[in-house]
Amino acid sequence: MTAHPARGLLVAAARSGSGKTTVTLALLRALRRRGLAVAGAKCGPDYIDPAFHAAATGRPSYNLDSFAMDGALLDAVAGRAGEAAELLVAEGSMGLFDGVVAEEGRSGANADIAARYGWPVVLVLDVSGAAQSAAATALGVRAYDPRLTLAGVILNKVASPRHRRLVEVGLARIGVPVLGAVPREAALVLPERHLGLVQAGETADLEARLDRLADLAEASIDLDAVAAAAGGRVPEPAAGTLPPPPGQRLAVARDAAFSFVYPHLETGWRAAGAEIVPFSPLADEAPPAACDACWLPGGYPELHAGRIAAASRFLEGLRAFAETKPVHGECGGYMVLGESLEDADGATHRMAGLLPVATSYARRRLHLGYRIATLAGPTALGPTGQGLVGHEFHYASELTPPPRPDEALAEVTDAEGRSLGPAGHRRGRVSGSFFHLVGLR
Repeated sequence: MTAHPARGLLVAAARSGSGKTTVTLALLRALRRRGLAVAGAKCGPDYIDPAFHAAATGRPSYNLDSFAMDGALLDAVAGRAGEAAELLVAEGSMGLFDGVVAEEGRSGANADIAARYGWPVVLVLDVSGAAQSAAATALGVRAYDPRLTLAGVILNKVASPRHRRLVEVGLARIGVPVLGAVPREAALVLPERHLGLVQAGETADLEARLDRLADLAEASIDLDAVAAAAGGRVPEPAAGTLPPPPGQRLAVARDAAFSFVYPHLETGWRAAGAEIVPFSPLADEAPPAACDACWLPGGYPELHAGRIAAASRFLEGLRAFAETKPVHGECGGYMVLGESLEDADGATHRMAGLLPVATSYARRRLHLGYRIATLAGPTALGPTGQGLVGHEFHYASELTPPPRPDEALAEVTDAEGRSLGPAGHRRGRVSGSFFHLVGLR
């Protein structure tokens, strides 16, 4: 595997909610402000954080997933993430070692990414409610996986100078460097909603918020030490291993209701010569007739169901497009392709009616996990029998029965191979499902 000069770091934690995103964005913005060519990446499936990384650095950010991506795809995406950068800062998801039951290196855990590329780990330690005992967590992290190098810790939610001294005493005992200490009063400055942060494009005063995070990093983190801790390698980008496009002129819905497209997919489509033509259903725009395929990403249609139902040019244009050309919807896009969508208040809104699906956001139930799919028929995603791997994360419920085998998009299992039965729908040239495509299998 060839490598270019970029070095890497993984910002991780022992559990969710420790402050990884705050610290990562603060580091990215502050290092960029110092003139370093820094790029971001996100470990695991996440549609929102990469957009914040891109806003903080001015460079694309990509997802790196050791379960959903095979080695060739993972290296291609990592290469794209670090392209023309001096430093690649990857943000973990959940806890550092949290993944699925799988062979070493393929579990989807953040640790797999750090181990594959030799990137040292900067551990974010939430020390609220602890002092010297926080060192036991760091010691456990350092000892648990011999593949990893723990470069140091950044303390989060430090209550006072005395609290910091007590925590540092414990860490000095085990020889783990403290690279920074973020005070407890430095609250998260980014708003949240049910799937995570409010999207970057919807966050008011985003540039000012990111600059405040950079100020926080300058005041509380040793940026020189963090940059010096980076190491390992970043592979060269290899476009040939990215997933192929479903069309060569591709209409992609893009607005506040439709935004969850994994960045490596669009990069792969463009690398294969496809043109991506964005359009906005919320602005009542139809997919351009000159395109040869249409992609409706996930997002937040449940928050805009009334506007979508009233967007007659969009819905009529989508129906006309689907008569002769393929249309695929992921998660929120799938809901819009269905007959109806019930919003959080229990109001039912008519959707495109292209698939026999009724969905509800009022009857919330968490659906979360990797999905391994085998296409039951030819669609925009590939021929019959094509293997896919993706991820599902939503709270909506289907009110209609499961699809019949002759109308299902795919047969699906979870990450451990347990059958989840038929999933999604296909009808004519239209297809959709709740899972988001990551790669082929």
